[in-house]
Amino acid sequence: MFAPKYPVSDTITALRRATNAPPAPVPTKDHAPASAPATAPPARPTVHLTPGSTLALIGGGTAVVLLVGTVLVSMLLAIAITGGSVAVCALVVRSLMHDNRR
Repeated sequence: MFAPKYPVSDTITALRRATNAPPAPVPTKDHAPASAPATAPPARPTVHLTPGSTLALIGGGTAVVLLVGTVLVSMLLAIAITGGSVAVCALVVRSLMHDNRR
């Protein structure tokens, strides 16, 4: 009575139709469903790496690493330059304020 009843998912239904597997028995209150035999996963295409594609993959990875490194170093440099200029401005303002007191 208090057990939730979920609708059958469309993905599971489509998978059952694709593999021609019989639907799993619906569990009842008195007993658990019998286990269905395990089916093999569908065949997946394998990736074949040729020497040319391996070199292209290595070159592309190197380019990405260099590009990301360049961006990060330039951002760090921009922060350092900004911090230095703010420090110089603070010193100039401090010296101007100090001269006005005398």
